[in-house]
Amino acid sequence: MPQTASAPSPKPPTPRERARARTIEDIVRLGRDHLAVHGAAALSLRAVARDLGVVSSAVYRYVENREELLTLLLIDAYNELGDEVDAAVSALPAADFAGRFSALGSAVRRWALREPARYGLLFGSPVPGYRAPAERTTGPGTRVIYALMALLDGAYRAGRLVDPGGGAAVVPPLAADLARIRDGMGLAVSDRLLARGALVWTSLFGAVSFEVFGQYGAGTFAAPDELFSHHLAALADLAGLCAADGAGERPAY
Repeated sequence: MPQTASAPSPKPPTPRERARARTIEDIVRLGRDHLAVHGAAALSLRAVARDLGVVSSAVYRYVENREELLTLLLIDAYNELGDEVDAAVSALPAADFAGRFSALGSAVRRWALREPARYGLLFGSPVPGYRAPAERTTGPGTRVIYALMALLDGAYRAGRLVDPGGGAAVVPPLAADLARIRDGMGLAVSDRLLARGALVWTSLFGAVSFEVFGQYGAGTFAAPDELFSHHLAALADLAGLCAADGAGERPAY
């Protein structure tokens, strides 16, 4: 048989490329520190350059402006959150759909409470004058919702996600949106359950945001861990996970 030529190995980075990558990493690290202290609106590339020990004209060779720094910080935060969610979900058996959902939600909350400024950059008020470039941020920014929908779709395909019936009907304009999403993500889950998945997604991040941004009010809940666990259980039930898990194989609608 003829031998198939193997693809050439990628060239290792040059010393200049490695030095550039390290400098950009340092800029992002300092940007995270400044974000935590001053907030996104007051982020200054000149201040980052000062802490890096270089003149501002030098740092612009690596990060062209403040908007580029914000984009790098967005990508960095989205990917760190996505990595932590993926690790938490994959630590549990593939068939433990309810457990994986709980792990996903808990990982989002842990990261958000540990990194409130970065969570605020991702899910808080928009930074005045800044528009994230979709071609660079959509992929990292959709990792958690893709993980959530993959989990729900896997449960559906396994007959472990059930439609309890009732609720609002899926009207044709919404059905068209859901069909586009289902095709784009390669899902099998039904319209009704996909719409519920969107509600679960927004409710999960709503609960996390209320806690991170102090919107419950000081002293309202003295047991925030237990409150969040209750929310996760309720959302799993809404999605159809609790009813299906532990009840044996049930038909998916």
